Amino acid sequence: MDEEKGFTIRDRRGVESESAEKTGETAAQTHAESAAEPVPSQPVPPINFVTFIYSLAMSALMSLGEQVGEGAAGRAPNLAQAQEIIDILTMLESKTKSNLTAEEETLLQEMLYTLRIKFVERAKARKS
Repeated sequence: MDEEKGFTIRDRRGVESESAEKTGETAAQTHAESAAEPVPSQPVPPINFVTFIYSLAMSALMSLGEQVGEGAAGRAPNLAQAQEIIDILTMLESKTKSNLTAEEETLLQEMLYTLRIKFVERAKARKS
């Protein structure tokens, strides 16, 4: 048998790694298992069209350099990425015409309006 022996990573930073060493787990296995566990304090929003649009819009706002969420730091604007997300939302608006509820349609229109205004403001500021 030609079995290739790899290396073992032993994380000695905390108690968690000590228990992993006793059971023969590597640090990567321990980390993968802990990453798969859901965070109990944050409620998971339902997955639907409204949350999808909201998620895309928040990504576009972050790309425009806006501070999104509590304690979030603004970052340098990435206008190309923001334009791509705005284009995706515009395509969704076109493809879903007459198939949305009033709430979905209103959200999509308002998000697109806001994102387009902010995009133009950022583009003008960059040229100045």
